[in-house]
Amino acid sequence: MAAVFYILAISLLFSSISGDLQNDFPAAVDAKMLGSRKEKLTHFRVYWHDILSGKNPTSIRIVNPPSNLAASGGFGMVSMIDNPLTIGPELSSKMVGRAQGFYALASQEELGLLMTMNFVFAEGKYNGSTITVMGRNAVFNKVREMPVIGGSGLFRFSRGYVQARTHTFDLKSGDATVEYNVYVLHY
Repeated sequence: MAAVFYILAISLLFSSISGDLQNDFPAAVDAKMLGSRKEKLTHFRVYWHDILSGKNPTSIRIVNPPSNLAASGGFGMVSMIDNPLTIGPELSSKMVGRAQGFYALASQEELGLLMTMNFVFAEGKYNGSTITVMGRNAVFNKVREMPVIGGSGLFRFSRGYVQARTHTFDLKSGDATVEYNVYVLHY
């Protein structure tokens, strides 16, 4: 009798699990449940400060290229970043967030970076929200365009692009300030 009860209990358990899998994958979701509203386009400008020098750098090299490729112009180098985002080009201007992620020298023929970073906002309406940027940054081009591939918080389901322009670059220290114009569609 106990064996029959055990087999019956296991059969019911598996049938309920398989039934749930059949009904829930994939499942349609009403966008209103997620707080979806009308889509809008937002533009803002921030200044990204890549600081390699001093006692508290915001960009540190975490991977060096192999020594036998030293003449490759740095191909393979990876740096982790936690860069301030400010309203103005001066580092002393109001900080509105941070750019957290990494960049890697991904081109053997030019200074071409793979950029992967989140703009993490810490001010005003967008405090706690993020925008994710991932793309190619051909550093010596006057204007570089990279896609916005998503976000969180008020930028959930976002898409768009950024345009980066170097504002200042110090050859001696490697420090740079880059103007980012962000165009993002979100709800």
